[in-house]
Amino acid sequence: MTGFASATRESAPGSVAIELKSVNHRYLEFTVRAPEELRALEPALREAITAKLTRGKVDCRLTFTPRSVGPKSLVPDAAAMESLRAASGKVIAAFPEARPLSVSEILHWPGVLADESFSPEALREEVLTILSRAISDLDQTRTREGAKLKVMIEERLDRMSELVIEAKPLVPGALKAFRDKLAAKVAEAAQSPSDERLQQEVVLYAARIDVDEELSRLGAHIAEVRRVLSKGGACGKRLDFLCQELNREANTLGSKAAANEMTAISVELKVLIEQVREQVQNVE
Repeated sequence: MTGFASATRESAPGSVAIELKSVNHRYLEFTVRAPEELRALEPALREAITAKLTRGKVDCRLTFTPRSVGPKSLVPDAAAMESLRAASGKVIAAFPEARPLSVSEILHWPGVLADESFSPEALREEVLTILSRAISDLDQTRTREGAKLKVMIEERLDRMSELVIEAKPLVPGALKAFRDKLAAKVAEAAQSPSDERLQQEVVLYAARIDVDEELSRLGAHIAEVRRVLSKGGACGKRLDFLCQELNREANTLGSKAAANEMTAISVELKVLIEQVREQVQNVE
């Protein structure tokens, strides 16, 4: 489901801001864009998101604006410089003509230059606090969208229920038409079969076109979709499964159709079910 939320918090080191964007996706896909100095917080961000959301393509953008309070004490990281020196030595050994790194390039290398006044762990609680607020706001926007989808789905369910009711009286009419047609053909052939023989043919035909079970299951599945919608919470996967079952019954109804009206009902049911399925695949 789609949504957008942002949150900002001022702290002693500076200003922390988070933006969350969510678009429709069948599963949960989470990406983070953060400055290099805050990359260490990515696992905590991911854990917080997956604890609250189960579906959607979620993009998280984390920014940090340090507070300007005078000159900073910048200290090169000894371990980072040693790793860079070792890597640089291997490259020069393999490519003697390569130019050595300059002091400026070393200082700008990610992780080499550290700010003693700044620590990602010092901002951990600040970041998680505003992330929680942003997730709450995102959830509200997704909830509003979900309410609109619920109305749309319920409208389709209402029409499905009407179609099920319309289909029920069609089978007796089809049986009567078959019996009359069979009797007329027998009369044209100048034959005189017994009523028992005609009745056997009608019974066999009735067994082939009997859709009472399919109509009953359609009604039960429609009722279950309504129950899941009214219950709320994470229900997307359950609704997706129910749509598959609805489509299965609609297909069987079409294969047993003994009248044009029944075929039309089956087709319309499948169109309505597909419209619902397209939406519930994105519902959390």
